[in-house]
Amino acid sequence: MASRTVHVSAPTSGSSPTTNGRLADGSENLGGATPEDLRLALRAATLYYLDGLTQAEIAAKLGVSRPTAGRLIARAKSKGLVRIEVVVPPMLKDDLHADEERRLEERYGITEAVVTGHLGRASAALLMRRLSQDDVLGFTWGPEQVAAVSSLSPGVANCRVIVQLDGAMSTASYQTGMEFILSRSADMLRADAMRLPAPLYADASTVASLRTDSVISRTLDAGRHADTMLFGVGSVSTSTTLFEGSFLDVRMLDELITLGAVGEIGGRFFDAKGAPVETELAQRAVSVPLEDIRRCEKTILICSGPEKHVATHAALLGGLAKLLVCDIDCARWLLDQ
Repeated sequence: MASRTVHVSAPTSGSSPTTNGRLADGSENLGGATPEDLRLALRAATLYYLDGLTQAEIAAKLGVSRPTAGRLIARAKSKGLVRIEVVVPPMLKDDLHADEERRLEERYGITEAVVTGHLGRASAALLMRRLSQDDVLGFTWGPEQVAAVSSLSPGVANCRVIVQLDGAMSTASYQTGMEFILSRSADMLRADAMRLPAPLYADASTVASLRTDSVISRTLDAGRHADTMLFGVGSVSTSTTLFEGSFLDVRMLDELITLGAVGEIGGRFFDAKGAPVETELAQRAVSVPLEDIRRCEKTILICSGPEKHVATHAALLGGLAKLLVCDIDCARWLLDQ
């Protein structure tokens, strides 16, 4: 892991202040502070950062109150007596990407970005860290979600309910992995599972009928109000899980491309700005609408593969993801846009 190097030093004597109030060596102008003030602040900072004492222990050692000890430490830092440097060990430079993560968070306004070469493991770790015990957790189906659930560890986190966000039944023999996602995550997180026994797409009359079913309507409602959602994105092409699972055909894809669709979440398509693409297919979808995904405070998007970069970019622009897990190639591509 990255290490933190702390330097505590007295100001350089004889330095002259510059016009912006800082000394020539880069530290803040200490005008107005007596030598005793600085000595005490420097001593407190040394005890705190280098010797590892608590503020209470520093207060007792220096004969001051605990709040005063805290102010002395803060003053030492603000006056330039303390410099903190985060150092990534050379052997971990290919695995840790703190700079790219910070820039992604700033660029797209997201809560947290995780850039890693181990998407499943990192997604599981992020999920377990962000999950609350009273949360309703929603999943869409897909290979990224299967990888994340496979990496969950028992006893680390728990939630109240696991809910399926999109229909997974198909006329083809294609395996969506949803049953595995629901059963394993429920076991690992000690939660109840709510299944959505429905296809992803059906004709309009069938969808209307399905929504009157008590089990399906209750599951969809729970999904729409989930506290945390984890999903991948799909591109608009023939090399996607929707096409391979016979949920879509070439005619549907051509129509979606014509209307500007670049990606989908749970079978709901969106354009380059992350706005929903309204088609007849949207009326036939049995899944949580994009508007509900956008309203969720903890939405975790996992991106794997260059074919999903454009869809990931659009989802971030549209506010469909508050947390992102991706590899370094995706991170650099997103930062280049």
